Amino acid sequence: MDRTEIRHQWDKISETYAQRRDPDGSDTELIGELLERLPPDPRVLDIGPGDGARTLANLPAGSIGVDISRRGLELATGTVSDAVLVQADMTHLPLVAGTVDGITAYHAVFHVSRTEHPTVYREFARVLRPGGWLLVTLPGSRFETIRENWMGGSMLFSAPGRKATLNQLRDAGFGNVQTEIATDPLGSSTEFAFAQLDS
Repeated sequence: MDRTEIRHQWDKISETYAQRRDPDGSDTELIGELLERLPPDPRVLDIGPGDGARTLANLPAGSIGVDISRRGLELATGTVSDAVLVQADMTHLPLVAGTVDGITAYHAVFHVSRTEHPTVYREFARVLRPGGWLLVTLPGSRFETIRENWMGGSMLFSAPGRKATLNQLRDAGFGNVQTEIATDPLGSSTEFAFAQLDS
C-alpha cells in the first residue's frame, strides 16, 4: 500500500477511529513523563495526531501536529484549537532541523512500510534539538500486513520487530532508550520507548 492510498484510507476512517478510540488510558500519562524531561515551554511535535484527543490535547499550547490525513486534521481543529496543524508525511517533515524539544509518535510509524522506518527515525532526529526526547510506540513483533475492513477501511501495519526497531533508533542517534508498558487507545497493553537524541 503506497503513501497516497494510506492517506486516502485515513481520510476515510478518521471519524470512525476517533469515535472508537478511548481518549484516556495509561499511555496518555506517559506524555506527562515526557514533558518532565523537556525544558520549560517546550516545542513539541506530535506525529499522527488524528483528531488530537489522545496526544495533542495533552501537549502544551502551540504544539505541532503532523498528519498525513486532511480529514484527521479537520477533526483536530475542533479538539485542539491552539495547536499548529500540518498535513505532511512523516518521512519528509516540513520542519527546520533542530527546532523541536520533543516528539510523540503514538501508533503512527506502523503505518509506514518497515523499509522506511530508518528514514522516519532519521527525520525525527533531524528536527529534534540535541538532547531532545522521542516518545514512540514499540512493536511487539515483526509484521507486514494490510488489514481489510479495519475501522471501515483498509490499512497497512508494518514493523521490523522490537529488537530491529531499537537498533534503528540507536542508529539514528538515539543513544539513551528506556521502555515502559502502557494501555493503548483500543484497550490493550503496548510498549513505548523514551528515546533521547545524543547531544
